[in-house]
Amino acid sequence: MLCRADWLHRLDITYSLSTFDTDPFEPQPDPVGKIFPFWVANGQSSKGYVELPYSLPQDHLLFVILKEKTIDIWKRKLDWVASCSGMALLNTHSDYMNFDRRQIFNEEYPIDFYIQFLKYVKSAYAGNISMRLHRK
Repeated sequence: MLCRADWLHRLDITYSLSTFDTDPFEPQPDPVGKIFPFWVANGQSSKGYVELPYSLPQDHLLFVILKEKTIDIWKRKLDWVASCSGMALLNTHSDYMNFDRRQIFNEEYPIDFYIQFLKYVKSAYAGNISMRLHRK
C-alpha cells in the first residue's frame, strides 16, 4: 500500500484502493484518517479520481503477522465503521488462505476466518448494506 497520488494521476484512473484509514504496520504508515470515499483532485487539471480507503485491517496483518485466532478485530471495526455510516472495505489475499482445512502452514490462515466474517456481515447487516466484490 504505497500511495503516490502524483503517480496515480498519470494512470488516468477513475478510482484507487491505495490508501488506508489507519494502519501503523504498513511500509508507508501515513493513513488518510477517513472511512469514506474521497476525491483526489489533480492540481494541473479538473481531472482526478475517487480514493476508496480500506477501513478494515488486512488479513495478512491480523492472522499471519499478529497471529490473531479470531475475527473479533474485524467485527469490532466493522461495527464501528457501520455506526459512523462509513464504507467498510476489506483487502484479503487468497494466497494466504488455507482452503483445505488441514494443516496450516507458515504464512497461512484458515479460510474459515473469512467465511465467519462474511456470515457475520450477512447476519448483522442484512438489508442494510451494499456489498461489492473487487477482484484483481
